[in-house]
Amino acid sequence: MIDDGTGHLTIGELARATGLTVRTIRYWSDEGALPPVTRSSGGYRLYDAGSVARLELIRTLRELGLGLDHVRAVLAGETTVAEVAATHVAALDAQIRTLRVTRAVLSSVARRGSTAEEMTLMNKLARLSAGERKRIMEEFVEELFHGLDSVDPEIRERMRSVAVDLPEDPTPEQVDAWVELAEMVQDPEFRAQMRQVIEFNAADQGRGPAAGRSTWFPMRLVQLAGQAREQGIAPEGPEAEAILREVLGDGDPAAVLERIESASNNRLARYRELLVRMKGAEPASAHREEFAWVVAALRARLAS
Repeated sequence: MIDDGTGHLTIGELARATGLTVRTIRYWSDEGALPPVTRSSGGYRLYDAGSVARLELIRTLRELGLGLDHVRAVLAGETTVAEVAATHVAALDAQIRTLRVTRAVLSSVARRGSTAEEMTLMNKLARLSAGERKRIMEEFVEELFHGLDSVDPEIRERMRSVAVDLPEDPTPEQVDAWVELAEMVQDPEFRAQMRQVIEFNAADQGRGPAAGRSTWFPMRLVQLAGQAREQGIAPEGPEAEAILREVLGDGDPAAVLERIESASNNRLARYRELLVRMKGAEPASAHREEFAWVVAALRARLAS
């Protein structure tokens, strides 16, 4: 303490009183967070008891990770500690989410033995914001339905309501699913395949089937094909004819075959699986064997 009756402290005395280094105090002082109350005749910075309290607050705020801009705003009364804390909590939450995604990406890379190029792509896609991920999916769905007003309303609503996003703490498997899904929906060839399925649906709706029939029809096919396989009925056999007739009625087998082949290929089945994996669940069966049975039965009927 300067022995002049004022109670002023030099920067060295302030350092000893608070346990901080002279260098740190000088830096905060230079940045305007801890201005000296006055200067000595020799030009040295001097502080008082209020400076000690102010310095303790600065230290606390800095230890909590606040930047000097926020610290100065609090000290100047431009904002409150509570307001700054709320802002900082939001920032920390964002950092935590980013770290969790990074951890999941690294775990996936380690598990898969990915190359540097694959790791770069995974990191880029996984770290997209929720808004950016949503935009990718919305653009995909918009392209599928563009100009097709007669699509089955249930199909349209189901596609548009699909919520695809990484959770705050994604698993490596969910990161894998999102990366594969993002690449898939941006692939022009896959978009064309999906567009063909939607166009078939729109054309069928134009012929006047009841809303929701396009959802019911493949479910009924899967059910009957599953029963046929369990009973050992060959798709080329005469019993298969009766099964097809039960579902198709007077429908054109060639048209049905074309639609089934477009809607039940492996890439579309994989797309559906990835949507489920994004939600952290195990995907249900894609019924590849059942659809293969129906396709074989239809081909046999057309060949006869």
